[in-house]
Amino acid sequence: MNHYDVKQEVTDKFSLRGRVFHKIREDILSGKYKENEELKEVAIGEELGVSRTPVREAFRQLELEGLIQIIPNKGAYVTGITVKDVKDIYMIRSKLEGLCAMWATENITKEQMEELEENIYLSKFHAQKGHSEQIAELDNRFHEILYEACNSKMLEHQLRDFHAYVLRVRKKTLSQYKRSNESTKEHEMIMEAIKNKDAQEAERLANLHILNAYENMVRNGLNEAYKEPLNK
Repeated sequence: MNHYDVKQEVTDKFSLRGRVFHKIREDILSGKYKENEELKEVAIGEELGVSRTPVREAFRQLELEGLIQIIPNKGAYVTGITVKDVKDIYMIRSKLEGLCAMWATENITKEQMEELEENIYLSKFHAQKGHSEQIAELDNRFHEILYEACNSKMLEHQLRDFHAYVLRVRKKTLSQYKRSNESTKEHEMIMEAIKNKDAQEAERLANLHILNAYENMVRNGLNEAYKEPLNK
């Protein structure tokens, strides 16, 4: 079985090994496990109510993704996501989100457009009320609608992974009133470009939106969220 086959099988959220993989990855990305912490197969297996086999298979996939390092005869250790990783993700993601918005302009359905409009309406409401949890959920959903609308399972898969990798710091910075309002306005502009079938403008705005989000993170909490210097 090659690495692609392993990834396809392991990352199936409905299989046992897929559920184990996603749970451990979520725990790493949420900060439950700290950098350099050892992950123990037996303990995790007991916690999740599974044997060591799906845990070991999840470890192999997590190592492929760069989230852990497996040292022979020693164990598996968390490498996690560093500040540099966050920057790299956002620079790559800005390009991919632009491509996604451009393709969504060509492929979006009436139902998906209606959901985008409702998402913007609710985001404005919750931003005014300062409801950080709802804002974060709506922000996630806005991007998920675009991922679905781009009509590319390959691009959608890549963007969903990047989105998950930086969830911890995104939640922190989106809770700020100013950024939540700015983000909603940027979402609305992207939506209007898509509605007007202006693919190039949708691409430009989506690219800029991700760059703005990253710059805001640097100003407001990126170091604190990851507990390390920017130049690491």
